Amino acid sequence: MSPQILFLTFLGILLINGSQSANILAVFSCPVPSHLIVEISMAKVLAENGHNVTVITTLKPHVTHENINLIYIPLTKEEQKTQDSGLSSMVERDNSNMMTAVFRMRKELSFIFNKNRELMKDPRIQDLYENKDNKFDLVMLGYFFNSFQLGIAQKLKVPVVIATSMFQSEIFDIMLGNIHAQAYVPTVSVSVEKGRPMNFAQRLANLITLGVFKTYMYLTETDNVEAYNELYGSDPAMPKYEDLNKNVSLIFFNSHALSEGPIRPNFPGAIEVGGIQIKENPDPLPKEIDNFLQNATDGAILLSLGSNVRGAFLKADIVQNMFNVLSKLKQRVIWKWENLDKIPGKSDNILYSKWLPQDDILAHPKIRLFINHAGRGGITESQFHGKPMLSLPVFGDQPANADKMVQDGFGLSMSLLTLEEQPFHDKIIEVLENPEYTQKVKAFSKLFRDRPLTARQSVLYWTEYVLRHHGAAHLQSPLVHMGFIAANNLDVYALLLSFIIVILLISKVVVKSLYRKLKGNTKKENNFGKAKKLKTK
Repeated sequence: MSPQILFLTFLGILLINGSQSANILAVFSCPVPSHLIVEISMAKVLAENGHNVTVITTLKPHVTHENINLIYIPLTKEEQKTQDSGLSSMVERDNSNMMTAVFRMRKELSFIFNKNRELMKDPRIQDLYENKDNKFDLVMLGYFFNSFQLGIAQKLKVPVVIATSMFQSEIFDIMLGNIHAQAYVPTVSVSVEKGRPMNFAQRLANLITLGVFKTYMYLTETDNVEAYNELYGSDPAMPKYEDLNKNVSLIFFNSHALSEGPIRPNFPGAIEVGGIQIKENPDPLPKEIDNFLQNATDGAILLSLGSNVRGAFLKADIVQNMFNVLSKLKQRVIWKWENLDKIPGKSDNILYSKWLPQDDILAHPKIRLFINHAGRGGITESQFHGKPMLSLPVFGDQPANADKMVQDGFGLSMSLLTLEEQPFHDKIIEVLENPEYTQKVKAFSKLFRDRPLTARQSVLYWTEYVLRHHGAAHLQSPLVHMGFIAANNLDVYALLLSFIIVILLISKVVVKSLYRKLKGNTKKENNFGKAKKLKTK
């Protein structure tokens, strides 16, 4: 065999070894569609690049791939009914104050938490680590207050990558080993103009908000400890719950701070992939929708309140007010509506659909306005495609997302619960006819897209980086491996304080001794003087 052939053979072996696929277990069990859309988009990137991804989910994902193996454990009819009831009650009440809304939502969020816990008891899940024939190289965990599920990575003895549909916040500080800079990094509910420092009132509100969130996280962590001990506490080989974060290599956030803000100190393990669910090249639209948009001579409006806020949850008068306004516009309207047998009303300019390829529709040049519920995913897609918005927030982070969107100048916002015809009409016309909203969001779109790596490239690179470096422990902050006392230097301060106290005590003894000595000498001198005077007499 010639040297050239030997070299080519050797090079081929290197390339094959360098491109070996990994077996990745993705735990995406949160029964919230908007979360799964972001999470499964990350799994698809890995599958498209040759990795085998086993996905645990309670919902049917919107994308599939031959390298994605689903373990689908759907909600029971009773569970679905319970979840719908909780969502319906949240739609009916005022959630504008995020501080109170967080705790009022705790009951609804407990349903999601308990579903995640029960799912981990399923024999199909337990077989993943009990069956020694199953081999995994990495766990990707879809995070939504479910840290106890990190235990499955310990069972498999593999590192963890966190995938979250949320943006970076103080919630993740404990995982990253980060310290929240509360004086200049606003929490989600404190709206600050990008690039500007917080004023005194905002810093005070930020401090109070952070305290509320820490209280909520304390309660959540208590629940997680209980769930972890229930699932894995009988196994002596398992670490303590508080040590689980030591196995987290990095976190993929659904954000892009360079364009969205806020600017914060970060450790290498924080990787931002905001817009991961957005296609770089949109797919062709369904024929009915495409024809509807092509004939929209005055442009079109997309109305979608997401996957959780269904039309059936809204009050009849609110829906009627919306229809009365939209049906009279010269623009065409695509309205996401689940029950096509009971639509709000018939109008030639309105097309109802129970499911919409939202990202692909927003990419269409005829779309001039996106009416949304201020969900994180929808706002990100609208910003990416440069479309102005009218947000109708309902619960969770939606009011805060809407406030930030308005402050950035990308559109307007109003309450869905108190929606009336005239204000709704006026805000739609304002956004459509005032070019400033479109100009600002289009300018932002350029900034949002300008990155050294796309969101998809970032997911692929950093996941494979963790695989190549067997967990990439060198990315972690030292704080992850330190206890509260060491992390805050309390032991050093205690030692220094002890030295100071000892020195003060010694000084006190010395001063007292010198004082007694000086006082004794003075007394002797006085006695000697008195004796001398008597002798002289």
